[in-house]
Amino acid sequence: MKATQKDFAGMAGRVAEQARVFFFCGPDEAGASDAAARIVSLLRDPGERVEMAGSDLRKDPVKLGDEARSNSLFGGTRHIWVRAQGDEAHDAVQILLENAVEACPVLIVATGATDKSRTAKLLANRNDGLVAMFYPPDLGSVTASVRTMANAAGLKMGSEIAERIARASGLDTRIARSEVTKLALYLDALPETPRPVSVADLDAVSAQTEDDDFAPLVDAVLGGRREAIGPELRRMRELGLNPVGLLLAFERRAAQLAALNARLGRSPDVSGFLKAEAGARRIFWKDQPALGVQLKIWRGPRLERLVAGLVSLHQSLMSNSHDSELLLAEGLVKITRTGRLNSK
Repeated sequence: MKATQKDFAGMAGRVAEQARVFFFCGPDEAGASDAAARIVSLLRDPGERVEMAGSDLRKDPVKLGDEARSNSLFGGTRHIWVRAQGDEAHDAVQILLENAVEACPVLIVATGATDKSRTAKLLANRNDGLVAMFYPPDLGSVTASVRTMANAAGLKMGSEIAERIARASGLDTRIARSEVTKLALYLDALPETPRPVSVADLDAVSAQTEDDDFAPLVDAVLGGRREAIGPELRRMRELGLNPVGLLLAFERRAAQLAALNARLGRSPDVSGFLKAEAGARRIFWKDQPALGVQLKIWRGPRLERLVAGLVSLHQSLMSNSHDSELLLAEGLVKITRTGRLNSK
């Protein structure tokens, strides 16, 4: 089965009952992860969550089938969450599907993959498989999603507050959902007893966004400004910026560049295009200069390599938390050098 960004919500309940292997892909990693979490919430008994890396499955494809057919450590149910890059999980999925033994649900979030990927082709025509592709959302769609989340949580939220949450979350629905959850707890809201949300309520519970701190470093690195990377890395250490949070800011910008590239096409008028995007409120007007530089650097295969590099760096940070700051600094310097070479 295949699902688009538009019809996934309507299909989710049915496919959660019917499918056993789920492949979430596309340039919007946040949207793909959110969809995978939605499926887990709809499983009758999700049980224990087992996390696996696509790089590990590429080295040992049999491992996925072994885990999917194993019992939980405590004898209960389980589901497997795979975070992969591209087609890393292809061979593992193929082996799993070739075995007739019933397996637990397997959810694969594949950054850098599309619904045309080899793994997607294994599942697209199967009734027990799902392929769903997600593109980076614009401000309007995330605002609408925030209002939907709010309604489900028992919050009466106007579009202005919903848009503020969407902007503060960097159009990342995972962060937005966290803010909605905090608001519901703060106001003691439930679907049965809805509560109105005011600006004062949002100010009281919202975590101060680090995006303003992240932005200079993101723009320096992706703009290939080698002279700025040293001072920005020192600032990162002085402010104690969270390495994973900072990397997520890079991932969000890479996803935004992918979406803008798709809409820009082969047009050489980057400035005119960005002005129109700002006018349509799909980008923040203050970001136009930086995005103009970055769109000229990161296009086509270069952008694909950037996304793959960020995913690999994310996996390194998660598996080496003690050295995360050093690993991030090294990775960002490498990206800066690549950006500088591409800008010449």
